[in-house]
Formats: sequence, C-alpha cells, structure tokens
Amino acid sequence: MSARGKARKRALDLLYASEMRAESAVVALDRAIEAGEGPTNDYTDRLVRGVVENQSRIDELLSTYSEGWTLGRMPAVDRNVLRIGVYELLYVDDVPDAVAVSEAISLVRDLSTDESPTFVNGILGAIEKAKPSTV
Repeated sequence: MSARGKARKRALDLLYASEMRAESAVVALDRAIEAGEGPTNDYTDRLVRGVVENQSRIDELLSTYSEGWTLGRMPAVDRNVLRIGVYELLYVDDVPDAVAVSEAISLVRDLSTDESPTFVNGILGAIEKAKPSTV
C-alpha cells in the first residue's frame, strides 16, 4: 500500500471512530497527535481536516447523488469513504480524479459490504462527471 493509501486508511479510521463516538474527527486527530499516536503522514491530517471543514458541502453532494439512499442509511464505512473521495475529487488538485475514485473503491472493497464498491463507484462517478458544476 502506498503512503497515501495508508494515509487514507488512517483518515478513514479517525473519521469512522469519531462518528461512532459522536465527537469531532479533528478533536480525535489532535488527541492522537498529542498522544504520539497521530498520523505519521501529513496527508492523513489534510484529509481529516479537509473533510471536516467541507463536510456540509460534501454531505449535500452525497445526498444529491446517492439516489434512494440517505446518509444515515449508508453503512458508516461507505459514508466516510465517500466523504474522503468527494474531498479528494473537489479539493485536492494533486490527486487525479481516477485515483481518488479507485482508492475509495479499494477501501470499501477491503472494509465494507460486497455491494459497496459498485455503490461508491456510482456515486463518485456521478459527482466526478458533474464536477465542473459542483465546485
């Protein structure tokens, strides 16, 4: 796994765990850093803070493009992987769109349901196609 792949996985861990605990992912990130457990890759920090900072817009897009699925109905892993994927698609210029989508699919393939890769691909693909009008 690449360094950025590991950073995405760590960001997912932080976003997921903080959601389950009903706490801010930034608070969880800062606590991990202070305890010496924090991400060794700056990209994890960038992803977590970026997702949190842009979460209302990201969630709005996910709600719009996830036909028939509310955010609350999505598996928590899928929801947070999608947040990372949308963040990378819209706000990270040095990650090609195809890489953002394939990395998100890879994460859910390893960590979620059998249907998750198709679900995540469909939503991120639709957002990617609409990207010029979404930013």
